[in-house]
Amino acid sequence: MADLKITLVRSCIGRPQKQRDNVRALGLRKLNSSVVKKDTPIVRGMINKVSHLLKIEEV
Repeated sequence: MADLKITLVRSCIGRPQKQRDNVRALGLRKLNSSVVKKDTPIVRGMINKVSHLLKIEEV
């Protein structure tokens, strides 16, 4: 299993509450903040829901 570096590149302001909750559950709080997560189906599903707000890189 590889790791994914997830960066929040677009604001959550004006987005539906479910998308905001998804971003928060990924551990992202401020714009341009990054987290490293394991590449699991659960994390992939969360990323797919808010992919338009994120930048994803394999580490």
